[in-house]
Amino acid sequence: MIEGLSDPVIMWFRRDLRLEDNPALTAAVSSGCPVVCVYIHDDKTPGLKQDGAASLWWLDKSLRSLSENIASRGGKLLLRRGNSEKILLQIAKEVRAAGVFWNRRYGAAEISLDQDIKKKLTDRSICVQSFNGSLLTEPWVFKTGKGSHYRVFSPYWRTVQANYLPHPHIKAPKALATCDVRSENLDDWKLHPEKPDWSAGFSPIWTPGEQGARERLSDFLGGAVSNYCEHRNRPDVEQGTSGLSPHLRFGEISPVTIWRAAKARIEAGQADEKNAMVFLSEVAWREFSYVLLYHHPELAAQNYNPAFEHMPWVRNDGALRAWQTGQTGYPIVDAGMRQLWKTGWMHNRVRMIVASFLTKHLMIHWTEGEAWFWDTLVDACPAANAASWQWTAGSGADAAPYFRVFNPITQGEKFDETGEYVKKWCPELSRLPRKFLYSPWTAPELVLREAGVLLGSNYPYPIVDHKEGRARALAAYETMKQRRDAA
Repeated sequence: MIEGLSDPVIMWFRRDLRLEDNPALTAAVSSGCPVVCVYIHDDKTPGLKQDGAASLWWLDKSLRSLSENIASRGGKLLLRRGNSEKILLQIAKEVRAAGVFWNRRYGAAEISLDQDIKKKLTDRSICVQSFNGSLLTEPWVFKTGKGSHYRVFSPYWRTVQANYLPHPHIKAPKALATCDVRSENLDDWKLHPEKPDWSAGFSPIWTPGEQGARERLSDFLGGAVSNYCEHRNRPDVEQGTSGLSPHLRFGEISPVTIWRAAKARIEAGQADEKNAMVFLSEVAWREFSYVLLYHHPELAAQNYNPAFEHMPWVRNDGALRAWQTGQTGYPIVDAGMRQLWKTGWMHNRVRMIVASFLTKHLMIHWTEGEAWFWDTLVDACPAANAASWQWTAGSGADAAPYFRVFNPITQGEKFDETGEYVKKWCPELSRLPRKFLYSPWTAPELVLREAGVLLGSNYPYPIVDHKEGRARALAAYETMKQRRDAA
């Protein structure tokens, strides 16, 4: 208990919408005071990056799940919308809070906001405690031999493997208190899309919420992880990856929980160590992205590598729209963009392919792609989305070289081995022989006619020639280097 006090404390949920393995919630309950559970949908504070439309769909469902979990323990999730600083101070006053607990955030605007709120609360003699509830370790913990943060993933990953030890499992509280304080109605927030409801393809695939996250982890570790190395680059294998990224993004499951569970399976001989560790390396990539975001707050808006300020990017709204809508004429690219629009998610290998196509074949600035993904992905993570776009564009930390231009034809042939991925998302090509599936314009007219493919009618011609696009990208890279050297 907070010494000498029996007034309530506030648990401020943010990107940690779970009850298990939630250090801030556990500390709040351990204070011995009644816990007021609060979520504030902040769409008023200047500088905060607002969630995209797909993320809002997920948030709506996740908050409903969290509210039910809290209610099942006798508590209530208090919902308010607006400026989080004003609202939190108001709630603290309404309930006469003795303390406020939260898990930390790592974007510059969020850090600044939390610091301001903490000062105003402590000035009112309200205890504030914050915790790491989103990452394996804080972004400042692991350092290179020279004392700086890591800028290359491989040595970072080696350091994580050698030094990281997860904290013991934290159980969800058995009971939570309720309070007679005004709460808003989630339906009034209208986070679920209407007129039109373009999210019809989301619900059959996703189960937002803590229970859905734990079931997905259990299913993955009980099966697909055994073939992860082989299948993780195969978009035609529907269960080849874990699908945990949106659950992590909303904190419905902790990366610590995932790490602990995977390690337990390895130690029990229930999971192949090589496959499981490659899976955990992807969790560590997310961690690495937060290291970059913390130390480079403008990661989503500015080139990590300043040399790319000299890149002669192209403005082409028509090509951008063709890319966004899956009408580029390259089936593996179009399949990925259509999957994104229909499901709020895209296979990771295909994310790299479509990002390379946008930034290199079309020479469109990576920030355009980052913004589109931010709006359409249910797992639009502020760190991983930016870091991954910069990695593919060549401007990021430990980035793929800019002269590495993915061939969208051979990438499809190599990784969509059965052709089922392209056929599913580009059904107008489903009768094409696989020989021509990734480059339909090369098929003889008779083959196209028999497959029902009318180029330029029911499927577009390529909006750019691969060889010409690659040559243009390489020429632009040389121009960038010349400009950089001359600056």
